[in-house]
Formats: sequence, C-alpha cells, structure tokens
Amino acid sequence: MLWAGLLGLLAPVAQAETWPLQVPGVAFDDDSPTHPVLYQPLARAARPWRLCVIYPHLKDGYWLSVNYGMVEEAKRLGVSFDLYEAGGYPNLARQIEQIAACGTRQMDALILGPVSYDGLTAAVVDIAQQMPVIAAVNDMADTGIAAKASVPWREMGAMAGRAIAQRHPKGSAPVRLAWFPGPTGAGWVQFVDQGFRAALAESSAQIVATRFGDTGIEQQVLLVEDVLDQLPGVEYLVGSGPMAEAAVPVLRARGLTGEIGVVSTYISHGVYRGIKRGRILAAPTDFAVLQGRLAIEMAVRAIEGKLTIRHAGPQIVTITPDNIEAIGTEGSLAPASFVPVFDVSN
Repeated sequence: MLWAGLLGLLAPVAQAETWPLQVPGVAFDDDSPTHPVLYQPLARAARPWRLCVIYPHLKDGYWLSVNYGMVEEAKRLGVSFDLYEAGGYPNLARQIEQIAACGTRQMDALILGPVSYDGLTAAVVDIAQQMPVIAAVNDMADTGIAAKASVPWREMGAMAGRAIAQRHPKGSAPVRLAWFPGPTGAGWVQFVDQGFRAALAESSAQIVATRFGDTGIEQQVLLVEDVLDQLPGVEYLVGSGPMAEAAVPVLRARGLTGEIGVVSTYISHGVYRGIKRGRILAAPTDFAVLQGRLAIEMAVRAIEGKLTIRHAGPQIVTITPDNIEAIGTEGSLAPASFVPVFDVSN
C-alpha cells in the first residue's frame, strides 16, 4: 500500500537508512521539475560540529515540529546547535543581527529559516565567508547559500487552491472566499499566494477579501473576525495554519461551524486536530520534521565537503478527513509533549 510504504520510510532514522525526498532538476529552482530519490543520510558526523540555527519564530506547531526534527537529527549525528528566533516575520533587522552574531560565536555552519526572500542577502554573503549557510524551510535568494532543505511553497498554495477547485470546479455555482496568505514581505507568502491563485483559477471561487498578517494566533483571530464582520456571506476561509486554527473557535462561537469551510496552506498540530474532527477540510503537509532533519544533515555535509544534493525536500501530500489516519503525524508533527529546545550539546 502506498501510504504504508511512505510511513515506513518516514520512520526515525535509527530504523531506516533512507528518506523519501524530491529533488529539483535545477538546484534552487522551485519551478524545475522534480524527481524522487531515496536519500541516504550520513551515519555520523566526523566531529561534534557546532551549528547556529535561526528561525523566524516559534509561535506555532509548525516551527516547533521543525525544531523537533533538528533536535533528533543533531543527537543522532553527534553535533550541537544553538537556536535563536526572530520573534516574527516583521523582525528583519533582528534576524540580520542574529546572523552577524553567529559569526562571532565560533560556529561551523548556519542554518537559516529566513523571514525575507531577499532582505537577508547581504548578511548571508558576509557570513558565508566564514561558514556554509543552509536555507531551511522558507525560500530565499540563492546568493551565498550552500544548500536548501525546502519544498516549493508555490505548490503548497496550489494544493490548497486545488482543494477548493475539487469542490467547486470552473463552471459551477460561484462561491465567496476570504484569503489569508500570511505576513507581508515573507518570501514564502508570495509563492503561496501565486500558487493558490493559479490553482483557484480552475474553480468557481471568487476571492472577496485578502488579509495579510503575522502568523500569531491573536493576530489571525482579529483578521478572521474582521472578515466575518465585513462579509457575512463569505463561504470559505483559506490561509495559513494559525489562521485555520483561529477560525475553528471563532466559527464555533458565532454558530457558523459547518456553514463556512476552512482550508489551511500547511499542517500544524491544531490544523491536524481540526481535520480529524471535521472542522478543517484540508491542508498540505510538507513534513516539517523531516525538513528539520534534512537541514541539520545538509549542514554537516557542507562542513565536511560531502554535499552531493544541494536542494531537496519531502514530497507534499494533502491531508483530508478521508486520508488522515493513513498519513498520520510521522515526519510532519512533533510529539504533543515536545517543548522548544534552544541548545543541543554533544
């Protein structure tokens, strides 16, 4: 069975020697056709390297899951890392400062989850003279980057759009949709937006409102409530994981559960629960845990001169109530008991 085979490959590395990944035909080109590979991770780092890791934030279960993957892989390979987070996508200046600070801490490589597509290039070019830089999860400009552990976010948006198009194909009765792409200026948001709109063009859905905002639950609650107040006839809310999580209790409080559909552009713990309970219709998963593992492994390869694949990521799969049990959480979500880990020592 397809899912059984996938789940087996996504088992912890101690029990499996390969990861199922997609590799673009042209490195760093998300529009290049991809091909599947069974990636063989290193068995052990040659030395207990020290890595500097920077995230946009740790506000939601998505980056928590990336963190879990990095912790597990660092322990397996025998390397250490120190983690810093910018506090949110508006904090470009803070992330630039954090990148520079990594250069003063005698680190061997930098793993960067960028808050901006091109706003970090100068800082990356500077630190790349001292250490290899691995771009993790969010896309960014290629200059100065040694490798990327990521998926095409344009496809993440497209899969959310296809979830609507399957329900309301072009030519069917029109439906009204509110779109919550994420924070303005974040590199991944522009690609999600492009992919979503392209896929939605094959549907009868009309975007009647677009709300950008930081991916904190509180901010997303305000955006959802604003749309519901201004557009009482909206039929779908589509957007980031925190938006979908925020929408579930807001709709319940207003007595609108079941009347307004919710679709997320990525998976998180709250989104997963929402799908399982029938409150959220669909969400693509890019297997955030596995991306975290891959970023650590690529960093070690870059330090040791063993990079053979410079850009790879898991194959994206859309989770719905129909397949959620078959797909499960392995490779996508950290265990419920996991709390953020800011330093790993080996």
